[in-house]
Amino acid sequence: MYDFQQNLSQIQQRINAFMETQFDDIHASGSPLAEAMKYGLLLGGKRIRPFLVYATGSMLGADLNALDHAAAAIESVHAYSLIHDDLPAMDNDELRRGKPTCHIAFDHSTAILAGDALQAFAFEIIEKSTALSAQQKLNLVRELSRAAGVRGMCLGQSLDLISEHKQVTLAELEFIHRNKTGALLTAALMMGFICSPHYENHELARRLKRYAEAIGLAFQVQDDILDIEGNQAEIGKTVGADLNLDKSTYPKLLGLDGAKQKAQELYQSAVKNLDEISFDTTALRALAEFIVHRKN
Repeated sequence: MYDFQQNLSQIQQRINAFMETQFDDIHASGSPLAEAMKYGLLLGGKRIRPFLVYATGSMLGADLNALDHAAAAIESVHAYSLIHDDLPAMDNDELRRGKPTCHIAFDHSTAILAGDALQAFAFEIIEKSTALSAQQKLNLVRELSRAAGVRGMCLGQSLDLISEHKQVTLAELEFIHRNKTGALLTAALMMGFICSPHYENHELARRLKRYAEAIGLAFQVQDDILDIEGNQAEIGKTVGADLNLDKSTYPKLLGLDGAKQKAQELYQSAVKNLDEISFDTTALRALAEFIVHRKN
């Protein structure tokens, strides 16, 4: 019988060990940069994006060694985004995953450079893989770069910042979060797909992308709920941070009960798309359920 928590724990251990090895040949010559990168990357976390890479790729018969590189790459980009997101110029947080944020543990300039370096590191990790074809590497770089930049996460971050202290519509909020949070989650699933022998199956890609878009938005809705209802010891960051910054959130627009209903609707949409896929989608179904019921 499938055990999601056990599977997630196995993937966490695998990707953490793999990412640790990526620093073996780095010699920072007295600079704190490599240590700050490792701090931000290996601080902890659920590793949902690597899980999506592995779950999708394994479902479709991908080489595990190829998935290691894809998963580490997207987690490096995610780690860089969190380091920068925590800076005083952005969300000004001092706590991440229950520990001091990178700019607190080191200093502001080192944290900025660590984020910059982790972004470049992601593409270096993809290039180093010997289990991926040149075309697959190119496709992975294309998918990750688009999701991370002005067509995805960075755009969402920018819109999120300028929407503080403003009233936005539900459609505007969804657009922000489909980019800020959803873009990388969708990219994670598509990167697992690209690593597989089925990476030219466009209909399969369409179904998987619709599933990923639904859980990506559900993830953000649940984040907004936890910012109100969460326990700081469990979620590892300051509760009420969004309220303090007067950010636009789903509970703010829909009310707390409305936000919970929205999360359930997105869950149902995700599962419906999996129903159209002729592979064993057990792990992806379990992830969708985890996302809307998680406490951290």
